[in-house]
Amino acid sequence: MYNNILVPVSFEEEQGTEKVLRAASSLACPDAVVTLLHVMGPVPGYAKSYFPKGYQDEAKASIEASLEEMAAGLPNARGVVVEGNAGKVILNWIRDNKIDCVVMSSHKPGVHEFNLGSTAAFVVRHVRCAVHVAR
Repeated sequence: MYNNILVPVSFEEEQGTEKVLRAASSLACPDAVVTLLHVMGPVPGYAKSYFPKGYQDEAKASIEASLEEMAAGLPNARGVVVEGNAGKVILNWIRDNKIDCVVMSSHKPGVHEFNLGSTAAFVVRHVRCAVHVAR
């Protein structure tokens, strides 16, 4: 059982969020803290003019609301949205917040890909805490 669990959440299709949340819940101590973390990739400078003003803020608010809705089903859970490179942000969050377990999903491989998703593979290779990957 773990005390401080990080659940990176992607809103891409078929990411198995429900399965990951169930796994995090079953791995958590009764008083564990569970953080649902979504990393928003930065909009490249050349593309910013194609987005309506306030788009990034509206997207962040919508994601925060979705994370809070997910967190409501877990005791001591909260949603957090940050911006940056997903793999690096997740590694920094683990280090800075003394995470003892990461529970994350990986895409289901197709014929052309037999490995974990790039973010999941990056996290698995670089963290020192337990990592549970669900497909």
